[in-house]
Amino acid sequence: MTTTMNTAHRGTIFVESARILSHDALAAEQYVLRVEAPQIARHARAGSFAHLTCDPLLPMRRPLSIMRVDPGAGWVEFLYKALGHGTRLLASRDVGEQISVMGPIGQPFTAHSERRRPLLIGGGVGIPPMVFLADELRRTPDAQPLVIMGSEVPFPFTARPSQIIVAGVPEGTIAAMPLLEDWGIASRLASLQGYAGCFEGYVTDLARLWLQQLTAEERAHVEVFACGPHPMLHAVAVLTKEFGLPCQVSLEEFMACAVGGCAGCVVPVQTATGVAMKRVCVDGPVFDAQAVFAAI
Repeated sequence: MTTTMNTAHRGTIFVESARILSHDALAAEQYVLRVEAPQIARHARAGSFAHLTCDPLLPMRRPLSIMRVDPGAGWVEFLYKALGHGTRLLASRDVGEQISVMGPIGQPFTAHSERRRPLLIGGGVGIPPMVFLADELRRTPDAQPLVIMGSEVPFPFTARPSQIIVAGVPEGTIAAMPLLEDWGIASRLASLQGYAGCFEGYVTDLARLWLQQLTAEERAHVEVFACGPHPMLHAVAVLTKEFGLPCQVSLEEFMACAVGGCAGCVVPVQTATGVAMKRVCVDGPVFDAQAVFAAI
């Protein structure tokens, strides 16, 4: 059953009773959840998220970034980590069960066709929106995206050596996400945990090496998209300001209603008329990096 919510400021949000199609447990209490939610699958964009009921006895929903969709098959996929009470309850749900899913919610990323070399940076639970955006960009003519992912726990996939050459990365930095590799999209992984084939350092360190080897003309075609922990996003904002690059960041905040009613997820954002308090759920979660980190 699907319910539609319409408002001028948030577009169309659907509430679907979604059947769990698959629910795979990965290392470090990470899970990939795929549900049947055809309306959400048709309307979701990279950067949007959904609000899920984790258990019938837990009224408060949990927001999860959307990682992949298949509008034709009608499924939506999420990657999440079981950190608290709600997500641990969600992790116990089985294939075939129904869960209530509300979405898609929020302002998505906006890629510009004239910027043919998008750089996507995802850290930890910020990886899913980057996968979704990469999926959209692979359908964009002339786009040459590079995806850099970082994690301090095992990645939620088995990395494999990349067959796609990426200039500027250190020798031996060859670990890639298989899904992106199959799509023909270059990716590289970074971690401080010594994982085989990964760059030993932060995602921004690896991004800097790549940006430094580009010519000024090549950098003029770069725009940056990022999602991850707040310190990582701040570092990305500093990096992109240094290189004079446009950058969009997806913020993560605790949410109660996720549809703009409670104002519990507000953050200060610089606007043309001064600092304004913006709701991450419906005014975001995607914002201009320099507007969020105006003090850098």
